[in-house]
Amino acid sequence: MKAMMCVLLLAGVAAGEEWLNLYEGPAPGAARPPAGSEVVTERGHITNVEVPQYLLYMPASPNGTGVVVCPGGGYGILAMGHEGREVGEWFAKRGVTAMILKYRVAREAGYGYRFPVPQLDARRAIRTMRAKGKDWGVKPDRIGVMGFSAGGHLASTCATLFGESFDGESSDLIDTASARPDFAILCYPVIAMGERYCHGGSVKNLLGEDPPAELLAKCNSAKQVRGESPPCFIVHSADDGAVPLRNGAEFAARCAESKVPVVCHFYAEGGHGYGLKGRGDSEGWTTRLEEWMQGNGWMAKGGL
Repeated sequence: MKAMMCVLLLAGVAAGEEWLNLYEGPAPGAARPPAGSEVVTERGHITNVEVPQYLLYMPASPNGTGVVVCPGGGYGILAMGHEGREVGEWFAKRGVTAMILKYRVAREAGYGYRFPVPQLDARRAIRTMRAKGKDWGVKPDRIGVMGFSAGGHLASTCATLFGESFDGESSDLIDTASARPDFAILCYPVIAMGERYCHGGSVKNLLGEDPPAELLAKCNSAKQVRGESPPCFIVHSADDGAVPLRNGAEFAARCAESKVPVVCHFYAEGGHGYGLKGRGDSEGWTTRLEEWMQGNGWMAKGGL
């Protein structure tokens, strides 16, 4: 009976409408915008998020691993298709429970969704998966975070700032759970803030027009890597014209310096925003991800 319920949930979520609220009450950090503010584009991207929510992709036979997935979009939109729903389906087919996160982003500064608002949502998602793991077939020590582009930055800050505390976080049962992910998957991630090779749009949307140096340093996640950071998998391409390879490479170098296990797959081709598919020699990069997860016991060997 449990397996059948999971299959039905997966089928419903694949249709894209089974949104679940991330918070029981008002979300902290910013006031909720007026109803009707949220926009879904023709491509399925979401912006001007009204309420942080998630889609839950549960496999028929959960293997105990869960992943919070953060789509990219420069902290202005969420690419909810190829960096969201498709990722949830991919994981569920391999026994991994996936939570696709609709964290708060907007194209206009007036929404107040600057740091740490997206961080609050991502931390809450990790804690929610940990708190509800028994119901979802997820073990508390097998919960990872994955992000693409700006979502990769968000995932990387989850992997580095997990020991921080932020105003607005509650003392309810969920927020008492650990916010530290057990592994992180960073896909062509934005890492640098305030450097010449940073992604300017992400910096502006997250930190504002002229952020202070200390805030830029705090949000440059490579500078925040510590020995307690979880194992990381990084994929990036040398021809990425939006988020230069140096972003992923510097995060990897800091992991190595801090003796944090890190696996990198840097490709000559791919550009930016290719999701699970890749381009050129990066096509099939998810095979390397499967091997890494299988080697660490987070995914069963032997394929689907």
